[in-house]
Amino acid sequence: MTLTSGGSTTAPRTQMGRIVASSFTGSLIEYYDFLLYSTASAVVFNEVFFSNLDPVTGTIASFGTFAAGYLARPLGGVIFGHFGDRLGRKKMLVLTMLIMGVVSFLIGCLPTYGQIGAAAPVLLIVLRVIQGVAVGGEWGGAVLITAEHATSRRGLWASFTNAGAPAGMVLSTAVMALMATVTTPEQFTAWGWRVPFLLSILLLAVGLWIRLSVTESPAFEAMKEKKADAKTPLMEVLRNHPRTLLLAVGVGLGAFVVQGTLTTFLISYALGAGFERATVLNALTLSSAGAVVGILGWSALSDRVGRRPVVLSAAVATAVFAYLLFPMLDSGSTALLVLAVVLGQSVIHAAFYGPLAALMSEVFKTSSRYTGASLGYQLAGMGAGLSPLLFASMQKAGASTLMLSTVIAAFCLLSVFSLVRLGETSTRELVDA
Repeated sequence: MTLTSGGSTTAPRTQMGRIVASSFTGSLIEYYDFLLYSTASAVVFNEVFFSNLDPVTGTIASFGTFAAGYLARPLGGVIFGHFGDRLGRKKMLVLTMLIMGVVSFLIGCLPTYGQIGAAAPVLLIVLRVIQGVAVGGEWGGAVLITAEHATSRRGLWASFTNAGAPAGMVLSTAVMALMATVTTPEQFTAWGWRVPFLLSILLLAVGLWIRLSVTESPAFEAMKEKKADAKTPLMEVLRNHPRTLLLAVGVGLGAFVVQGTLTTFLISYALGAGFERATVLNALTLSSAGAVVGILGWSALSDRVGRRPVVLSAAVATAVFAYLLFPMLDSGSTALLVLAVVLGQSVIHAAFYGPLAALMSEVFKTSSRYTGASLGYQLAGMGAGLSPLLFASMQKAGASTLMLSTVIAAFCLLSVFSLVRLGETSTRELVDA
């Protein structure tokens, strides 16, 4: 490990490669577990855990349990952020991954509503909340242990954590689509959906082996040497940086509302529009794979031109795209369905979402960075959990797709306003002077 003339710490190339690989692979596994639930909530949970309700109400209830995980994420950000700022980034990364893997395996073992009645959805919600707490703490550690090791191309290296989300979606959706293809509808509802959740225990072993090999963040170690750590990181953020926190939430909120729309609500909407389940899941798998490349590419560009131009342009483009999305789905054309999800997730949303990893880490001090970045990101992340529930409820109330698009566009414009107020962040140092 060496120091630059500006006081920043760089990791040797081999170590940096290991750290980036750990963040990407760990994030992929975490989001495989977390986003597997989003796919299942759209295609099967209404039948398995809410079979006593009519289909529309069952879908809304299913999206409600999906949202519960997102509502729990800020709590995870605060809890694991506190200990990540006090005890270190690496320890929290290992702990959160362990929790996620075990919980996902247990979801695959849950009895159905038909077997134990109302206890089934209650247990599902409890496990989903624990999932949310774990993933709420995981993201901050994965981003920071990468960003705080890097002094150049920080946007690219940090974005590998964000790229893990669509990579996890590719894996989870592909496995779910495979099970939907190789089983009959009755078999899929009875046991086929469980297989992807049960596989989590194997991914957990791989993820833990990779994460245990990385070293602690040099910025954290430098802070501990100076004894500059905060006793209560949350209070430091709320007392000294409330404006920064609110603007960080505002920047991310539009991106997450769009994420929830494209990866969860779109599945339910497309199925209702007459598309086959396998067709929708395959389109989503393709667009998620493209998003991995898009996130890395746009984030690398943000290192050259700044975070603000990339994210701001994407937010405006997304607001326009919101008015094209539903007419493309209503066309009934498979080609337009694929175009909509690929253009939306792989291109536009990738530019909106990718640079957020570096941006969130660049606006807080080392002593409270895990807490601040995690809380800002996870509060914004509630948009992804609540948007499918909101839009499904609006649909049931008779709202037009034009109204849905307008809501999406409004959140994107909030991101534009917040980003303008927050300013450019790419030139800021992560090792405190």
